[in-house]
Amino acid sequence: MAGETPQPKTAARIMGILNTTPDSFSDGGRHFSQQAAMKQAEAMIAAGADIIDIGGESTRPYAEEVAIEEELRRVIPVIREIRKNHTIPISIDTTKAIVAGEALAAGADIINDISALRKDKGMLALVKTTTAPVIIMHMQGTPETMQIEPHYDDVVEEILEFFQERIAWVEKNGVSRDRLIIDPGIGFGKTRQHNLTILKHLDRFSGLGLPVLLGHSRKRFLGDITGLDAGHRDLPTAVVSALTASRGVAIIRVHDVAATRQALLIAEAIRNAP
Repeated sequence: MAGETPQPKTAARIMGILNTTPDSFSDGGRHFSQQAAMKQAEAMIAAGADIIDIGGESTRPYAEEVAIEEELRRVIPVIREIRKNHTIPISIDTTKAIVAGEALAAGADIINDISALRKDKGMLALVKTTTAPVIIMHMQGTPETMQIEPHYDDVVEEILEFFQERIAWVEKNGVSRDRLIIDPGIGFGKTRQHNLTILKHLDRFSGLGLPVLLGHSRKRFLGDITGLDAGHRDLPTAVVSALTASRGVAIIRVHDVAATRQALLIAEAIRNAP
């Protein structure tokens, strides 16, 4: 369909981030209007995105919750417009069952719930009425509290235990584990060292037998290491993508699709060389 120019594919699928919010940590307000959001969606599709992830509520540290009506106003028209012109899979980034349901009805394909189906009791009921894949993420606390002195005795082991519990709960409630995608939640209730340890041991998460999503794009720990502000962290993001893509990551969620695709193509060419 329009704008979907074939691009060399990478082993990991690239999920382009489309924030239709005025206060996202890295691009707040830039794609807030429907026109701006569509322009960015078209650019990411042209750059080779495999999935577009649309969110209408910021999940940056200390962010406040957005009313359902406002979140719907921000995301539904954009989903409809993308679906009208493209076949690319669309993910809805929300913790609210009503928003997720309306998004699926408008043409979205995937539910991305950072609360791992814990925040809204209606989310499980919605999931049971659909066949949509569901991304569940680990987060210590909530966006309002998650970066207030996060602590783990063993960050990787504790996240693995969290996913084991969530997977068992989902199955107990009649949803196939095969529909799940797991996200260790880089930057969500983690310090710089926690994030680095997770990245070093990403292969342990693939041991759960489910696709792993990595969402490190422009996160604060990259700025702590490089001294760059959020809007200038696409190169560090691409470096992390290239270094970790061989460790069982199925989906890489990023702001800069083109840079990530180039980094992955180079990393894969090196790995596949004789």
